[in-house]
Amino acid sequence: MTSNIVLITGGSRGIGAATARLAAARGYSVCLSYLNNRTAADDVVREIQSAGGKAWAIQADVSDETSVVQLFEAVDGCGQLAALVNNAGILERQMRVDEMDAARLQRVLAANVIGSFSCAREAVRRMSTRHGGSGGAIVNLSSMAARLGAPGEYVDYAAAKGAIDAFTIGLAKEVASEGIRVNAVRPGAIHTDIHASGGEPDRIERVKGSVPLQRGGQPEEVAEAILWLLSDAASYTTGALLDVSGGR
Repeated sequence: MTSNIVLITGGSRGIGAATARLAAARGYSVCLSYLNNRTAADDVVREIQSAGGKAWAIQADVSDETSVVQLFEAVDGCGQLAALVNNAGILERQMRVDEMDAARLQRVLAANVIGSFSCAREAVRRMSTRHGGSGGAIVNLSSMAARLGAPGEYVDYAAAKGAIDAFTIGLAKEVASEGIRVNAVRPGAIHTDIHASGGEPDRIERVKGSVPLQRGGQPEEVAEAILWLLSDAASYTTGALLDVSGGR
């Protein structure tokens, strides 16, 4: 049994995988969840283990409450949860709001908002001193889309991430006296394969000119911010929204 477990949802690719690797290097035992791509998740686990770290992967659908509960029960069998990174999320093909149907909105909100709420609920039940826990940290993945709006692309995703910003602030205040810090990272234009889901795999190359640093970011740069927020170095930081966006 271990007491330094970090659960990273959506940890098989992109920012989640980079965070898993860095967390393991910083001494965490890493549990990463994945939705469909078991091969990618297993690859991340093997990479961590080959470097001497501890990691395992669990299939879970964060948009399904029963699946979330089962995910956390599986983590319970391995030790005490110390941190949660609410990274799992989706976006759908680029389109205008007047083309979106309710089914799409329900999918996007279920994965990006309800999933983060459900995972945070289960984490608080385990980490809060009110529930007999010893404290912990939660980092939510928001997006600069929450501020920029993503017009003509995915306003629904931007709205979901706006909800994550409000959720982060509210939950941080709610559990601050119970030993839990809650913060969010808001990545900007980052080189990950999520853009392929929106129908434009090379989106970063198109938008990088609007970034003051004139380039897209790397998942590892976001992971560094996440690990700082999880660490004791950020012990007086809660309810913060940390932009990792190249100044955009």
